[in-house]
Amino acid sequence: MLDFLKQKRKVALVLGGGSARGMAHIGVLKVLEREKVPIDRIIGTSMGALVGAAYSVGVPVKDMEEKAYGFSMKKLLDPTLPRMGLLAGDKLEILIRDITARRNFEDCRIPLAIVTTDIETGEEIVYQKGDLPKIVRASCSWPGIFNPVRIDGRLLSDGGIKSSVPTKVAKALGADYVLAVDVGFCVKRGKITNIFQMILQSFQITGEELNKYQSLEADRTIKVDLGDIDQSGFERAREAIVKGYHAAEGMIDQIKKDLGL
Repeated sequence: MLDFLKQKRKVALVLGGGSARGMAHIGVLKVLEREKVPIDRIIGTSMGALVGAAYSVGVPVKDMEEKAYGFSMKKLLDPTLPRMGLLAGDKLEILIRDITARRNFEDCRIPLAIVTTDIETGEEIVYQKGDLPKIVRASCSWPGIFNPVRIDGRLLSDGGIKSSVPTKVAKALGADYVLAVDVGFCVKRGKITNIFQMILQSFQITGEELNKYQSLEADRTIKVDLGDIDQSGFERAREAIVKGYHAAEGMIDQIKKDLGL
């Protein structure tokens, strides 16, 4: 009877932020899919929102992996007059539409929630419907780097500002078992020489602190040790995915035991 009850638990997969480090989520998904771990809902923030959205609408993990290998910061560069961000973010949205196969919330095979931050009010805004690529773009828009996105009258920016690992959102949506993936942040030591490094470093310092507490809200957390891969290290996608895979491998027996699998 206890095993039966465990199997009926509502499992939420929470994919945290981390930009390039978030490519490790792909490796984690490979293990969860192979082991047939049931996922009843996905909650994502920042890069976790992008990977989660692609998986939710049915993009094969293999396809995500191949696209990750061709990803680079250069593909996101669309400089604009720096009123709210250094980059317009239009190229980011084009990339998101490509990765999510131009699908939308109504195409989700697994219910999906995307976390964003209203930069004008400080509120955490969670979306489960709407223009999926645009909402994912908002969730991925680092403050000061990408222009924020105006949706439904709100000025939205990176979901990781408030929830770098949105475990509380998962519980608020009714999850009985929260499985979080924490890809961490890479706080570097050394001289800061430009505005990009300044913004990136401040985001990593804040994110590292948030992760410590938000991960504790999960029933089980897959913590991926990505070493010195920082948020702009897209050229190290293969390494990040492999590390995500091994981190999930190290936790999979415990996860299956938790769920009675």
